[in-house]
Amino acid sequence: MKKFCLSHHNKLNNRFDHKLSSLQKKKLISWLFLLPSLLGVMLFFVAPFIVVIYYSLINNPIQKEFVGFQNYVNVWNNAAFKQAGSNTFIFSLMAVPLAVLLSLFLAAVMESRIPFKSYFRTFFLSPLMVPTASVVLIWQVMFHQNGIVNNFLNVFGQDKIDWLKSDKAYIVIVALFLWKNLGYNMILFMSALASIPKDLLEVAALENANKLQVFWIVKVRYMSSTILFVAIMSLISSFKVFREVYLMTGDYPYQTLYMLQHFMNNTFASLDYQKLSAAAIIMFIVVTVLVYAMYAVENWFGRDLEG
Repeated sequence: MKKFCLSHHNKLNNRFDHKLSSLQKKKLISWLFLLPSLLGVMLFFVAPFIVVIYYSLINNPIQKEFVGFQNYVNVWNNAAFKQAGSNTFIFSLMAVPLAVLLSLFLAAVMESRIPFKSYFRTFFLSPLMVPTASVVLIWQVMFHQNGIVNNFLNVFGQDKIDWLKSDKAYIVIVALFLWKNLGYNMILFMSALASIPKDLLEVAALENANKLQVFWIVKVRYMSSTILFVAIMSLISSFKVFREVYLMTGDYPYQTLYMLQHFMNNTFASLDYQKLSAAAIIMFIVVTVLVYAMYAVENWFGRDLEG
C-alpha cells in the first residue's frame, strides 16, 4: 500500500506540478494516504450501520414497506426487551463503578513499595490469558450448589444458595466481570500514574499536602482522561456481557441474568431483523448518551488542567 501511494504521489507531482500550489498538493497527498482507511471505515462500519437503520424502518426484508418508528415502538413495549434492558442497566450500574474504583485502587497499591509486586501484577493480568470457556468452568465449580463457595459458607452455618438461579446471580456475574477486567484497567491506570509530572508532586510535597490530598487533588485530577477512558470501555464491555452468562446458563438464563445480548442473540436466531435492528439502534442511542454524559463530567472535572 505504501508503494502504491508513493507511486501515485510521484505521478501526481509530474502531472500537476505546474497546476497545483504546494499546499494543494500536500492536501491531495494527505487524502490519498487517508483513502484506504476511509474506504475501510465506510465499507465495514458506516455502510452496515446505514443498513441497520434501513431495516429498522421497514416491515420486512421482502415487502420492504416503510413503517416509520413502529418497529421501535414494538421493541420498546416488548417485555423481554424491558427485562433485558433493566438487567443490563442494573448490571452496568454495579459493575462499571466497581471496575473503575477497584482498578484505580490496585494501581495505587502497585505504585507503592510493596513486596512481590511483580507477582501480584501477573496474578491480576492472568485472566487476559485464560480462555473464557476455562474461566466459566472454574466459575461453575465455585458457584455450583455443591461447590466451593457454598461449602465455605456452610462452615459458618449458612444455607446453600443456588447462585445462578436466584436473585444473587448478579453477584456471580459482577465478580466474573471484575476478575476479567481489573488487570487491564489496572495497567492503564499504572501508565497514567507514571506519566504524572514529578514537579507537580514535588510542589504538593513543599505545600505539606498529605498522601490523601496528593492522590485526590493531584493524581486523580491529572488522570481524569484515563478514568474517563476506562469508564467508557467498562461501560461498553458491560453492555456486551453475554458470552460468560451464555456458557454458564444457556439461551434463557434466570430472569436476572437475561441481558440485552441475550435478547439480541435470540432475536437473531428467530431471523426478526426489524426487531433486532430497532433494538440495536436504541442500544446505540443509550450508550451514546451515557458516553456523552461522561465526557461532560470529565470536561467539567478537568477543565482547569486543560486550560
